[in-house]
Formats: sequence, structure tokens, C-alpha cells
Amino acid sequence: MDVKYMERALELALKGEGKVNPNPLVGAVVVKNGEIIGEGYHKKYGGPHAEVFALEAAGEEAKGADIYVTLEPCSHYGKTPPCAKKIIEMGIKRCFIASLDPNPLVAGRGIKMMQDAGIEVVTGILEKEAMELNRVFMKYISKKTAYLFLKCGITLDGKIASRAGSSKWITNEIAREKVQKLRNRYMGIMVGINTVLADDPSLTARVEDGRDPYRIVIDPELKIPLTSKFVNFQDKKSILVTSKLNENSEKIEKLIEKDVKILFLEGKEFKIKEILERIGAEGIDAILLEGGSYLISKAFEEDAIDGGEIFIAPKILGDEKAIPFIKGFNFENIDDGFQLKNVKINTYGNNVSVEFYR
Repeated sequence: MDVKYMERALELALKGEGKVNPNPLVGAVVVKNGEIIGEGYHKKYGGPHAEVFALEAAGEEAKGADIYVTLEPCSHYGKTPPCAKKIIEMGIKRCFIASLDPNPLVAGRGIKMMQDAGIEVVTGILEKEAMELNRVFMKYISKKTAYLFLKCGITLDGKIASRAGSSKWITNEIAREKVQKLRNRYMGIMVGINTVLADDPSLTARVEDGRDPYRIVIDPELKIPLTSKFVNFQDKKSILVTSKLNENSEKIEKLIEKDVKILFLEGKEFKIKEILERIGAEGIDAILLEGGSYLISKAFEEDAIDGGEIFIAPKILGDEKAIPFIKGFNFENIDDGFQLKNVKINTYGNNVSVEFYR
């Protein structure tokens, strides 16, 4: 039965996807006499936590009940009061926790607070599933560097565009709908300047009740056109990463006037991990990497990718000069090539995808 209630808590947690970053996804269920009497999930960043919603839904009936939570209840005052304190005050008898919170401000303190108050605490129920649910949070809270998820759509022979730059559309509509959900899930979306120059993408998420990600463009030589969509949103969600050598350029001033945030890095060859650290310092917990092949190749080379989904369409270009999604490597032995791990195969009509995680 414990598994059943925790499964429900995990299901609830997913409802906060795209709304709580950089906080974790959390669900909670209050159970008494074998019946669920309260449910809740973390709905938005800065708002009440899952436990609060579940306990308030249960009301006075919470006294003597059990609570199932996907992540260790917090023990500190942040944007909201500590949930462990609320659990104690409501008279909960037992607390079941899927995974511990790696946040140094919590990290076992929530459990100790409840145990000191006489509450029985059980941990590890569906721990693997809970950790997978919060892959982004687990990395970001412990390392303060952004999680990197790769997304690309390719032909069966590994191309992302024809030699003339034609790329719309390689994948089908079902696959493209999934991409919009990924854009809503991850807090930032990143492309290289060549993608902007070729396609002038909007880099938005077309998801009902969703939110647009922060748009991040890597542009060492400051080639970004002032007329591009990226520059002209003026919603303070466009971030340009460029060389410190461009710091005194008049173009920089014009970009700032259009609400583009400028992040300067040394030199003109940026390391992906350096970019992830810099973006993480801005409070952005995860980045969806959409290309192009230069950035994707560098990310593989640096082993900087935490997960990804490569969508494959049943199309073949057969042109060695068409643009590959990855290039620049020459492995003599097949065993030396990049090996994706924790692979899952998904089907989207006549398209498939390879989903993988570190």
C-alpha cells in the first residue's frame, strides 16, 4: 500500500512541471485508515509546498494520519515556512519519504526535526523514481551548475539540415509537440549564433498554460542581428553569451537597451561546462540544447550532457555535404565512440526517439 500512495504523490508532483524551477517537483498525500484525505503538489516557485496543500486539504483529520512525500520536507525558513514544522503541528503520526533532499539547508534536518517530535519516519519508498523525477534539481542544488538536456531532430542518416540549410520539417508534428513540452519543462533553451542567422527562431514554448524558457544564444563574435526575434522580445528573458573582447562595443549598448542580458566570457572559444556554470549562477537550473552541430559536438566532446532525446525521422538525404547533427570526431575503433546510457526508445507516429540519461 505504501507504494500505491507514493505513486500517487509522484503523479501529483509532475503537475508542477515547468512552473516551479529552480525548486524541485514535489507531491504529497495524507492517508488515514486506508483512505486518502488530502493531496497536494508544489504548484509554482515561491508558493506553498506540496505538504502544505495536502495537510490543509486534510484539515483536523490529519491528526494521527500518515503523510507520503516525494522529497524530504524542508526544515528552514525560505520563501515559505518549514514543512517539517507544519507536519508536526498538524499531528501527523508517520511520514513516508521517497528521496532525501541534497539541499545543504535541508539534508536530513527535516527528518531529524520530525523524529525529535516523535514522528516515525520511513525513507526510500520509490526512491529511484523520485530521484529521476528531480534529476535537474539534484544536480543544480548540489553543484550550482545548469543541467544540460540535448534535443535534436535528425534524418535517418544523421542530418539536421540540407546543404542549403533547409530543415523544416525533419520530424513530424507529434514529435514537434513533444519538443514544445521539453521547452516548457526546462528553464532555458540554448542555440548557437549560426542557428539564429540561419533560422531566426522564436525559441518559445507553445504549451497551454505553459511558460516560455529563457532564450540563450552563444555568440562569441557578436554577430547577432539587432532585427532578430531573439533581440526584440523585450521580456528580459533573452540572454546573449559573448566574448569579453566585445565589452565596449556600441552593439552591446543597443542590446541592453532592448532588455537583452549580456554574459561575458573570456576568449572566443567557450567551454560548455563554463557556460553551464555561468548560466547556473543566473538562477537558471536547466538548459535545453537545441543546436547547432557545433555546440552539440562540443557538449559531447566535453561529456557535458546530462540527458537528451534525439528524434529520428524516416528520411534520408544521402548528401555528405548536408549538415550533420554531430561532427569533428574520428574514432578508429567502434568501441571508442560515444555510448549513450540509460536508453529508452519512444515512438511518435512514424518517428522514433532515443532518450538517454547520464
